[in-house]
Amino acid sequence: MAENKMGPNIGAGAGGFAKLVQKSLNRAQEKVMQKLGKNMETKDEQFEQYSQNLLKQQNDGGRLSKDVKAYFSAVKVMHETSKRLSQTLRDVYEPDWQGGEDLSVIMESEDLLWNDYEEKLTDQIVRTMENYTGQFHEVKERVAKRGRKLVDYDSSRHHLEALQNAKKKDDAKITKVWRDYCCSSITEHFPSCLKPDWMLRDRLSKHFQPEGRLL
Repeated sequence: MAENKMGPNIGAGAGGFAKLVQKSLNRAQEKVMQKLGKNMETKDEQFEQYSQNLLKQQNDGGRLSKDVKAYFSAVKVMHETSKRLSQTLRDVYEPDWQGGEDLSVIMESEDLLWNDYEEKLTDQIVRTMENYTGQFHEVKERVAKRGRKLVDYDSSRHHLEALQNAKKKDDAKITKVWRDYCCSSITEHFPSCLKPDWMLRDRLSKHFQPEGRLL
């Protein structure tokens, strides 16, 4: 019984695998023909522009993320250095020196400011950058998928043209290829997050304002 149940599933899986292999072969053949200049390649200028924009934003985002992490690490070091300095001042401050009674209050207030600044950086800068750069992998997958669909579109179009121009027409094949051509049409919009207005400027600039309170 188990073998009977598995048989159709195995057959369906093999059929699906064969289709994937055939599609990959068709794409490879189409790309070769396009490079040889024998097939016309469909150009999507907006798609290319957004692809370049994606690459630029990924590079800029990577640099910015690296510097943000370095900045955050430096802030933590400054906080620890400030606490050590405060402790040293407390140790060397003589009881009869003026303002001694205010020293502890000043040091505690400064420590609270540093803690508040670190929390704000973590919540508003570090996590913002992590969320920003974390989107690129998924978006690049969508870009690659759309690029493959564009190749499928050209492959189906050229196959359809060849069948239609053949001396002996095969209506069944033409109908099948026509359906493949319609299914491969590029209808998916490019991700809006890749447009030029997907910027971090407004999101990040206001978050560095608290730094002024420590200077």
